[in-house]
Amino acid sequence: MGEGGVVVEWDWWTVDFGDAHAGAVGVLIGGGEPGPVYFDVGSGSEVPSTRHWSAYDGRYRRPRAEALRAVCACGWRGAAEYSLDWATVGDRPLYEADVDLAGPLADWSAHLSVIREAAVPLPETLDALLVEMAERLTATAEDAPLAALRAAGVLERIASRVGREAAGVLCDDGLSAEAVATGLGTTYSKALVMLLAAQDR
Repeated sequence: MGEGGVVVEWDWWTVDFGDAHAGAVGVLIGGGEPGPVYFDVGSGSEVPSTRHWSAYDGRYRRPRAEALRAVCACGWRGAAEYSLDWATVGDRPLYEADVDLAGPLADWSAHLSVIREAAVPLPETLDALLVEMAERLTATAEDAPLAALRAAGVLERIASRVGREAAGVLCDDGLSAEAVATGLGTTYSKALVMLLAAQDR
């Protein structure tokens, strides 16, 4: 859920960076980003809305997208703009049209490459162990879902404890929130919360 109750629907997500760098196709109208699209569902106190690119199709008095670009949850916006060919789309809803999203996806992937390059690398043995753990948990979720949930709970508690300890060391070392954010590939605000929580431990 985004600001003001607006649903933010991310198109792309990675395990590496989670919600901090979730990606989506952004809409441009008149060179700027339009407000959310609201859906008329009759009477009621809450009016559903979305910023998903496919909702900007000009139907039912909705705004009509002129161009698309990559956007990221961290606030980054792709420089390249990809014009929509409405002559080809016609009167169809955008979600039914064969809109090429390869450009925005490639731009967001390039953005992630920059984030990944700046982040602290994981030791190879730990990286391989995490990959193996993910594969085993996924397989277990299919064969023995209750066991997979138990294992996930154990891992969550381990990760929480180790995370608190590591954040405490960083806090004691006086590492800035900016440096922590870069090293983790996360946002400044999330890094700051992590360090403040460590100070209060």
